[in-house]
Formats: sequence, structure tokens, C-alpha cells
Amino acid sequence: MVVALLSIVAASQGWAAAGTVRSGGAIQLGSVTYRLDGVDVPPIDQLCINEHADVWTCGIEARDQLAKMIAGKQVRCDDLGADPAYRKRRIGVCRVEGETTSLGQLLIGMGFALNAVTSAARFKTDEARAREARQGMWKGCFVAPREFRIGRTDGVLLGAACSPERDREIRKALFPEHAAMPPGCNIKGKYAVRARVTGNRGIYHLQACRSYPGLTEPDRWFCSEEDAQADGFRRAYNCRANSKGK
Repeated sequence: MVVALLSIVAASQGWAAAGTVRSGGAIQLGSVTYRLDGVDVPPIDQLCINEHADVWTCGIEARDQLAKMIAGKQVRCDDLGADPAYRKRRIGVCRVEGETTSLGQLLIGMGFALNAVTSAARFKTDEARAREARQGMWKGCFVAPREFRIGRTDGVLLGAACSPERDREIRKALFPEHAAMPPGCNIKGKYAVRARVTGNRGIYHLQACRSYPGLTEPDRWFCSEEDAQADGFRRAYNCRANSKGK
């Protein structure tokens, strides 16, 4: 117990030479992955619509923006405890050296994240400013990342370019039947009622799973098993026991 506490203190007080961006909302420092506290960031496979009505990969852009923020800089994450959604990850308030504003708050100000529901009004002002200035996702049309993760296709549309007259077309673009695989993210996810028996919302399929070739219309794409599990998906039972994210 004492060793564990000392490890958390070390992780929250030390500066890492470099952080690895796992997604727009997660950074890995050493062997610990932190989910940015207080923000709702689009996952890698989320799509948005820009001001010209073109589809763009806002989840990838959020990841790339976070990578630019920490590029060549030391990163520190104050550890706030285990992530309730996925206890192998930690919740962290992360900053780059010399910056007092957290990375999560910066992402909200740039329009690449929303204030998380669980954080009350902590970053509501930053979100409102980004919305008024039409920054990032706000210049077009999108659904809240938390609603995209659960596959809620009838959720509220957000952004300056959401047209009620084009509601059906917009939703079809945001939730396509044949979503393209993001580069390097070949794990397929499918929402499934039977997954609820184990407390999940869906099942993910690795290339080593017998079900993989037949799943031609996945609902989600993941870059790693950790990402899939963090979003509430369990591994398909027909996967080979020794498969590790292949």
C-alpha cells in the first residue's frame, strides 16, 4: 500500500521527458496512462462536419492538436485517482512545463473538447468562448463525444453549421454505415445487447478473431484493446487466447 502511494506521488510531482499521446484525451507517461480531467474529447474514430458541409476526422485532429501541445516539452500530470470508466487508467490534470493552464482546458478553448458533465461548470466559460468564436468543432456540426461513444444517433447536434433542414443528412454523415478505419486503428467494435450481461455496451474484434472478416459494418474503430475497454467494449470470445491487439 505504501509503495503504491509513493508511486502515485512520484507520478504527480515529477516531470516526464516526453509523453505519448494515446488519443485526444489520454496521455501516457512512462507506464501510466492518464485521462485528462474535466474534459470530453472526441475519440479517434469520431467524425464531424465543417463549415463547408464536408466530413472531417475531428477525433484524429484532437489527438494531433494534443500532440502538438506537448511536442518537445516536459509533461506533468497530477494524479487524481483511478478512472471510474476504466480502472487501469488514471485521471490526471496534465500540463506542459512553463504552462499554468491544463492541457484539457486548452483543448476546450481550441474547440476540440467539451466540458465534461461530471466537472460541473469548471470549463463552461472556455467552452462558451470557443463556441462563440467558432473554434475547432464549433465551426461546423457535431455531437458531443460522450453521445458518440454510446452510439446515440438522435442526440443534440452542436455547432454553427447545424441546419434543421439537413438534419437527416447530417446524422447520416456523422454516423455512417461504413465508417472508414482510422490509420493504424484496425480493431472493430460493434454495439451488442448481449454485451450488457458483462456490464459492457459492445464487443470488439481483433484481426485474430474468427469473427473479424465477417464484421463488415463496425460501429466503432479502436487503436488498442485498452482504448476499446475504456469505452466499454469487451473482447469477442472467439479470439485466440494469445492475440494481443493484432
